[in-house]
Amino acid sequence: MSAEMVGLSIIILAIALLVGKFMRSVVPIFYKFFIPSSILGGVVLLLLGPEVLGGIIGDNTFEYGLFNEEILDVFSVLPGLLITVIFAGLFLGKKTPKGKDVFKVSGPQLAYAQTAAWGQYVIGILLAVLILVPFFDAQVMVGALIEIGFEGGHGTAAGLRETFNDLGFSEGTDLALGLATVGIVGGLVIGVFLINWGVRHHRTAYLKTAKNIDEIKKTGIIPKDEREKTISLTVSSESIEPLAMHLGLYALAILAGIGILEFLQWIERITWGGENGVQLFAHVPLFPIAMLGGVLVQFVVNKYDKHDIFDRKLINRIQGVALDFLIVSALAGLSLSVIGRHIEVFLILAAAGILWNLFVFLYLAPRMIPKYWFERGIGDYGQSMGMTAVGLILIRIVDSEQKTPSLEAFGYMQLFFEPFIGGGLITAMSVPLIYNFGPWPLFIVAVTLSTGFLLAGILYFGKLDPSTQDSFKEDR
Repeated sequence: MSAEMVGLSIIILAIALLVGKFMRSVVPIFYKFFIPSSILGGVVLLLLGPEVLGGIIGDNTFEYGLFNEEILDVFSVLPGLLITVIFAGLFLGKKTPKGKDVFKVSGPQLAYAQTAAWGQYVIGILLAVLILVPFFDAQVMVGALIEIGFEGGHGTAAGLRETFNDLGFSEGTDLALGLATVGIVGGLVIGVFLINWGVRHHRTAYLKTAKNIDEIKKTGIIPKDEREKTISLTVSSESIEPLAMHLGLYALAILAGIGILEFLQWIERITWGGENGVQLFAHVPLFPIAMLGGVLVQFVVNKYDKHDIFDRKLINRIQGVALDFLIVSALAGLSLSVIGRHIEVFLILAAAGILWNLFVFLYLAPRMIPKYWFERGIGDYGQSMGMTAVGLILIRIVDSEQKTPSLEAFGYMQLFFEPFIGGGLITAMSVPLIYNFGPWPLFIVAVTLSTGFLLAGILYFGKLDPSTQDSFKEDR
């Protein structure tokens, strides 16, 4: 693909995001259910591409819709690159928390989140072995798709494209992307219904009427007099542009991740993965390892940076841009025909994932979280449906003034969650593990861990003194 086509593709994606933002602002059903602009923009590009417009016209001139093959190639490549940017920055600019209060407050949500995530593997593998493989001729690797699509989201699904292709499961990418779309939209729509239900049945601690959900949250447009500065300029532009410096920090994290992955693959080649051996890291993509690279770089920064020149809020903005472009490009390149050929598998996995997540939230959350279970559980529900961003949206709806520790506990919980599940190392290795060893080893591990976290949540965290759940102590 040429540089001109790469540039044109990025322009198209940026315009699609603007179109999505306009749709979100003016169409009531879109802002009522908080549908992200990136989802709307991606659907617009999908409709204008070969799967819809090209198929309707049926002419060679419009074989790729309004695009061409090179542009679609860029759409398919970008998500795998952007997910590395997102994961490399997960821990950049963050200080490591200290104190037992962090464990007490975020522990219940961690137990909840791990139960939900590992349970998705349990249900997915059972469905694959008992129904999808024998009756619909699916590959057994579909057992990992609920967790990849729902917990991992579009970035993880797109980032695993090469892994799926290498293992002869190319349809896994489109199925996972489809599940990710169902997860985000379903997470938001069902989440809003759950919040309204919670208000009516007095499950929420502070939100007493759905009318409290103001126009800012619905349209996403902040009035001029309420806009706040979101980043700090920690260095002068005469020395280096702050954004450029932070991109350099990202580059170090990604480079460290590349080095770690190359080392792990080398170890594998000279040991268990030699000739006719079992290869796992050879099929692991860069993005979860880039997260470890970010941890390593941040460790060095915490030790030697005495001026706090790296601003977490600016890193969040870089991640946000990458996520928006990732989602819109992933949806633009989605193959509806692949999903159509496997529609029974897709619908069964989607329905099972939604029902499991609802069960965990409505039945287990009140028993695992001793105080503010609705506000804190709704965040984990959102993440288990459609990645971290959905969880944050739902928390901000139900606890906009941060009167509960839901947002803070949700954030610290990620330190012990995202390195492994929801796009972390386990998510990235799940498909190679099933490919090499069959479904049962991962199933046994998933049953063991989901049961363990469930018991820890109910028997320990759920019985904690509610007075310990109000906020973190100032000993960090």
